[in-house]
Formats: sequence, C-alpha cells, structure tokens
Amino acid sequence: MLAVGIVGLPNVGKSTLFNALTRAGALAANYPFATIDKNVGVVALEDPRLFALQKVFAKGGRLPPVVPTHVEFVDIAGLVKGAHRGEGLGNQFLAHIREVAAIAHVVRCFPDPGVVHVMGRVDPMGDVEVVETELLLADLASLERRVERLRKEARANREMAPLLEAAEALRAHLAEGRPARTFPLPEEGRRLLKETPLLTAKPVIYVANVAEEDLPEGAANPHVAALRAKAEGEGAEVVVVSARLEAELSEIAQEEARELLAAYGLEESGLQRLARAGYKALDLFTFFTAGEKEVRAWTVRRGTKAPEAAGEIHSDMERGFIRAEVIPWDKLVEAGGWAKAKERGWVRLEGKDYGVQDGDVLHILFSV
Repeated sequence: MLAVGIVGLPNVGKSTLFNALTRAGALAANYPFATIDKNVGVVALEDPRLFALQKVFAKGGRLPPVVPTHVEFVDIAGLVKGAHRGEGLGNQFLAHIREVAAIAHVVRCFPDPGVVHVMGRVDPMGDVEVVETELLLADLASLERRVERLRKEARANREMAPLLEAAEALRAHLAEGRPARTFPLPEEGRRLLKETPLLTAKPVIYVANVAEEDLPEGAANPHVAALRAKAEGEGAEVVVVSARLEAELSEIAQEEARELLAAYGLEESGLQRLARAGYKALDLFTFFTAGEKEVRAWTVRRGTKAPEAAGEIHSDMERGFIRAEVIPWDKLVEAGGWAKAKERGWVRLEGKDYGVQDGDVLHILFSV
C-alpha cells in the first residue's frame, strides 16, 4: 500500500490532525487509545498545474472537470513503551506500520495542562526516542531471526556469505540505536531489506504539532529546533503544523480559511505541506492527461516507464501500448492546446523505454 501512516504517542494530536486532513471524523478524545482501529483517509493534493491546463481546454465557456491526485493517510493507534512486547496496542500498532510505505511521526511541541500526556510531561525528543526505540527493538527481533537462518544457509552455501555479512552489519547498526534508513546499503543490503522489510527502513516525516502562536515555522520553539536538527541528520523533513488550527480550517469556508491562514503568515495549510511531504517521501510524482472532457492528475513512482503509466489510466492501454505523445504541461499551456503544440513541434513521440517525467502530459496511442 502506498500510504503514509500517522504515528506517535497517545495524545500528541494524531487523530485531531487526521480529522482535519480528511474530515473523516476519526474519534479525537483526551485519553490514550482513542484510536483503536486504523482509520484510512484520502487527501486531494492541490496542484495549480491542473487549473492552468483546465483553462486551455475550456470550450464555449465550459471548463472541463479536473481530477486531482491524492495521498493516502492511515491514522494508527498511539504507541506506548513496551509495544514491541505487545504492551498497550503494540502488536496492532506494529502490524499497521508494516502495511504503510512511509511514516508521519507526530510530535507534540506545545504545553497544555488540559491535555494529558501519556508520559506525564511534554518532552518531544523523549517521545521520538520512545517510538523509535520500539520500532528498533521490533526490527532487531526480526533481524536476529533472519541472521540465524542465514548462518545455517551460509554453512551449506558459500554464496549466502555476503548476505549474512550485510545482515550482521545492519544488526550492529540497529543495536547502536540507529534506524535502518540511515544504513549505507550495498547491493546485498538492498536484497536483505526486500526479503526482510524493516520498520525503521521506511522514510519518515516529522510533524511538529505546535501552538498557534508558534506559527508559521516554529522558529522560536526550542523543541522544533531540536527536531529539525535530528531530521537533518537523517535526511528527513520536518513539517510544522498546529493540529488545532488545521481542525478549525477544515470546518470553515475556503475564503475564510485563506484569511485565517494569512493572519498566521501562511500561504497554504500545514496539511497541504504534509501531503506534499508524504508524496515526496513515497517517491511519487504526477503526470497528466488533458482534453475537453477532463483534466486529470495521475500518480506514479519515480522511474515509471510510459507503458506502466498508461496502465494507471487503463489496463488495456498498457497491454496494447504503441507509443505516447508527450509534452511538458507548461509548453501545452503556452501553445494553447494539442493542435497548436504539434504545429510548433513541441509534442514528442516516445516509445516503451521512455521514463515519464513529473509534469508530463501524455496522450497514449494503443491497440487491443
């Protein structure tokens, strides 16, 4: 599943954030384990390129409908110390994380005596350490079992020795308290992670949940500064949000929301920034199809070839793929339509080996 899991300790703002993100109404209560079953929501990704293309294909004053791409978020039950042993909802928590492709780790960076903290204090870096330690311990247990199997296999087959060496090096890395995503991966290491997926190998976005007065970037908040320093060392991203403000934004009209954002010095909501960060963490990008009937954004992973992209539109297009007409979205807008773009020689014909690029507009030629 290409989804981002929202994780963190109980009462850090996960469900409040998720409610705002999806308006799905996941229970947000002031006690641990308010979220027991995982909640899944789909968030549309705002993309001004869609509306620029929409204007190109307006006919008789009628604008074609636009269909944005999206990011899927999963709200996962709050974790407590001992989760790797099944404490609290540990087994369920870890199982749900295994199902997602990236993690949005929500960290509480604001004091509020009215909202209880499961650890009895507001200590964002301590919270991060609790969650990461539980994931590391779960990974170590998985890797220990894998190492034991590899030792037996390596005694019978010397070709397994490099894989065993990579597993032992990764185990040592984890034992030092470092996540698998920071382990330099040789070819055998990539094979190892494919065969033994680890929780700490998943890309992470740190979500600093701050009080409204710390917006827009939490520049004066020492907790945010510490979180940024940690993220920088891992090559991760920090998104600063106020879950309380985002909840309010989700309940008011669009124009009011824009005015409220401007009052806090924000151009877009923290949730849109989180959605974009999730898109990036999942290594996704967008291509378009555009015409008078519809302008649509499609999601594919980086490195996708043209026939696979065609398959996202319809399986018949991939099966009967002949070639693709391709033009960057901005050139199509500049030309004012497909016909004029072809007259200017801006539309390329690409075959099966073409790697689709972010912002490409495709017209697929196929036969079945």
